[in-house]
Amino acid sequence: MSIEGYDLLIKEFKFLLEIEKPKVAQEKLVAAALGDRSENADYQAAKEKLRHIEKRLFYLNSMIEKSHIIDPSTLTHDRVSFGSSVTILSLQTDEEENYTVCGVLEAEPEHGLISVHSPLAKAMMGKKVGDEFKIRLPLEKKEYEIVKIYYKNIFSLKKNIRTKSDFSFH
Repeated sequence: MSIEGYDLLIKEFKFLLEIEKPKVAQEKLVAAALGDRSENADYQAAKEKLRHIEKRLFYLNSMIEKSHIIDPSTLTHDRVSFGSSVTILSLQTDEEENYTVCGVLEAEPEHGLISVHSPLAKAMMGKKVGDEFKIRLPLEKKEYEIVKIYYKNIFSLKKNIRTKSDFSFH
C-alpha cells in the first residue's frame, strides 16, 4: 500500500481507539446507570456500537500488521509496477483505457484505481511500453498493448477518501 493509504489506516485506528471507543464506553456507562439493562435501548445500542468498534479495530490492526508500504514516487516506472499509471490500448476496439495499480484498500475500480491483485494488474505487471498482453475473462479474452507508463500519486486520483466523520459509528 502507499504511504498515504497506511497513514489513513493509522489515523482511523487511533481515532477509534482514542476517541470513539472511550466516548461510546461512557455512553454505555450512562445508559447502564438508568436501570434495567435488558430493556434499556440506549444501553443495548451502546453495547452494539462497542462491538462494531472492536471488530473494526481488530480488522484495522490486522491490515496494519500485514501491510507492505511502498513509495511509488521512488520507482522508475519504466515497467508497470505498484503505483504505475498505465494507458493501454485495446487491440480489439482500438480504444485507450487508463488504470493505476494500487493496494487492495486503496482500489476504486470505477475510477481506474485497480488492486495489485486484480487480473488486469497481474497481467500488466513487469510489462513495458510496446508490450502486448492478454487477459482471460469469464466470457471473453481481451488483448492490450501498453501505450504509456507514468507516475501519478494514487491519492490524487481517489474520489472516496475516508475522513473522521466516516470513522464514527452513528
